[in-house]
Amino acid sequence: MQINHYVTTFLVWFLTTISGSVLAEDLPLPTEEQVLAGLDEPAELFVDQWGVAHIYAQNERDAYFMQGYNAARDRLWQIDLWRKRGLGRLSASFGPDYVKRDRAARLFLYRGDLDAEWKRYAPGTRQRFDAFVAGINAYIENIQANKEPLPIEFQLTGTQPEYWRANEVVRIRSNTLISNASNEIKRARTLCEDGEVAERLRRRLYPDRAYILPDGFNPCTIPQGVLEDYQLATSYPKFSHTAMDEPEVAPDGSNQWVIAPSRTKTGRPILANDPHRAFSVPSLRYLVHVNAPDVSFIGAGEPALPGISLGHNGKSAFGLTIFNADQEDIYYYKLDPDNPTRYRYKGGWDDLRIVREEIPVKNSAPVVVELAFTRHGPVLYFDKQNNRAYALRSVWFEPGAAGYAAASWLTAADHWQDFIVAAKHWGTPPLNLIWANKEGEIGWTAAGLIPLRKNWNGLLPVPGDGRYEWQGFRKQTNLPHARNPASGWFANANERNVSEDFEVDSAIASEWFDRSRVDRINSVISNNPKSSIEDSMHLQVDTHSLMARRLIALTNRLEPDDTREREALRLLRDWDLNLTVNSVSATIYEVWLNRHLGPTLIKRVVPEGTHKYLGAGSPDAVLHMLEKEDPLLGSAPQELIAEVLHESLTKTLRDLRARFGDDMSEWQWGRLHGVNLKHRLSGLADPSLAKRMNIDRIPFGGSASTPAMALYRGDSFDAVHGPSVRLVIDVGDWDKSKFINMPGQSGDPNNAHYADLFHLWANGEYGQLAFSREAVENVAEKKIIYRPEQ
Repeated sequence: MQINHYVTTFLVWFLTTISGSVLAEDLPLPTEEQVLAGLDEPAELFVDQWGVAHIYAQNERDAYFMQGYNAARDRLWQIDLWRKRGLGRLSASFGPDYVKRDRAARLFLYRGDLDAEWKRYAPGTRQRFDAFVAGINAYIENIQANKEPLPIEFQLTGTQPEYWRANEVVRIRSNTLISNASNEIKRARTLCEDGEVAERLRRRLYPDRAYILPDGFNPCTIPQGVLEDYQLATSYPKFSHTAMDEPEVAPDGSNQWVIAPSRTKTGRPILANDPHRAFSVPSLRYLVHVNAPDVSFIGAGEPALPGISLGHNGKSAFGLTIFNADQEDIYYYKLDPDNPTRYRYKGGWDDLRIVREEIPVKNSAPVVVELAFTRHGPVLYFDKQNNRAYALRSVWFEPGAAGYAAASWLTAADHWQDFIVAAKHWGTPPLNLIWANKEGEIGWTAAGLIPLRKNWNGLLPVPGDGRYEWQGFRKQTNLPHARNPASGWFANANERNVSEDFEVDSAIASEWFDRSRVDRINSVISNNPKSSIEDSMHLQVDTHSLMARRLIALTNRLEPDDTREREALRLLRDWDLNLTVNSVSATIYEVWLNRHLGPTLIKRVVPEGTHKYLGAGSPDAVLHMLEKEDPLLGSAPQELIAEVLHESLTKTLRDLRARFGDDMSEWQWGRLHGVNLKHRLSGLADPSLAKRMNIDRIPFGGSASTPAMALYRGDSFDAVHGPSVRLVIDVGDWDKSKFINMPGQSGDPNNAHYADLFHLWANGEYGQLAFSREAVENVAEKKIIYRPEQ
């Protein structure tokens, strides 16, 4: 049918050119039919011009079966690797180099009661998962029968996809982001070196909290390898020496807002959401539209899971950002010197639970590994020198904590009460959930399993001897929320949105994003009494940085003699604060703030032993210390601040001259900052295939502090983290909703929808999120009719 599609396209062009009277919609839609084993009744699948699949089934089971089949059709390599990585089955496909990763992943599997697990999710969830994985397996069966091609990644690695089971999918935990185990260890190490000031520059806390060391805890005893298993289990595996290094996991950010009818041009709510994750090809997120007599939803989710997590169901719309609740703790234990399989607990000794498992290894004998568990969770590290063990306590190990599996409650929500029920059952990741329905109601609530800690704040490792225990979890009624707020809108960008009233009994978290993004979003919405869909689209790609204003305010202390430095300051002070690709001011600001200001300050005020833990420091924390003239800056803070600003500006200009030459007009932000997507397996491909797998770099505006979020780190200024998908939903007039995914819907480098959305995404353009059958058929580029096997 591909040839027929090209013929149709040619005819449209030819007839329209010759007569000007024939339109594309007058021509028949390219249609094919397939027999699909496992389907109960006929189903239809439309693929629209942006690569989004619209599924029409005659019953709910077939709807989810087709969703699984379609996910495999577009993203089989991605979801197969998701499953193998999460279950600890990489070695079976890739060999002995992955045994350590597999052992690490198995530490974090859910090992509790599966009946309790399924009961935490919406009624019918088990059946939906069964149908979804059956659809994936049906596609794999077709590959084995040579009815469908084996995706190129399996060919490059000499591997095959594996069959799925629903119970396995919900047992996987380590593919879901939670926090803050890594920061507990980093914090202990900086404090070890007399580094209170260092820790305050590494990461700013909201609100400021004391670093209270547990009785008898020496942070200098933290071993180097304590987080190795944790990092192996939660990072993406490499398959060639040329593959991109896995960037350090950033806290998962996002923007969201919902606007009431009273503040929109249409008199209908608007819901906007652009969740942020590490940039990748294919994208983390996948859009799909699923229909059956009692099922209807459209939006984005993770392709390895049924349903969606942001979008709408024709009655209400919903979106998410990360609510930075602290859902994990590092515990350390004193081991029995006479029997190291026992650890101290409440004056006695508890036995470690030892689990032995066999890891299958490709072209080699299976490897038997031992996994040790305390009452709190898996042992991450045995410190034989100090006779200690370190373990992780995490909400991962609670029933109902499979990432995004509770989203099935959201897809069925029609009213506020349904929305709150969905929030009540949410597990991981912890979220700000926003909602609006076609009746005009809007709202927000925090959601997730959030531990109650009565006698500590979760900032540092604590003894596992019984003195530091969780006291259950917060009730949904004791989490912040708002229904039909008086302002007429609600916005969130991962900032601290928790009042002190909600933290009387226990701190929810201390590690939040700074307010620069949300303050900009609130400012734009508040100054627009009647918002449109287009306004929200523009706001999602807004490159205005309020953080830049903070650095520029500090430059009032500077009046340098050097001509070039005076010109740089003039450019900054006259700047409109927009980090566009052509802006020279944006380049000076970003290189100054993120490459030179922090290290210069750190060199002046931080003990040398902790420098290795800080990098360039947190820009928010560095600015905060300078703004408040922190006592840690010494007895003459104003003089020190002026010296730090001048020295770091001199280094910045020297850096930029080395990069771009003396002509400041050549220092455009887009020359330094862009998006460069490389497939992780392109190093295994021949040059022709590698060129199709990789996506050429494009200049890109924005930064970590703008609504158009584009975080970079390491030696390169190329962005590695930002909006994986953007949705702007016209609540009630659904066909006017907009979306864009990046870089495309398909994971197949030979598919037209592999990277067709990348430039649209980068340029702030959108596609139509067609919902009605008529709208879907108007934007469809092909139709597939699936019939059950006779």
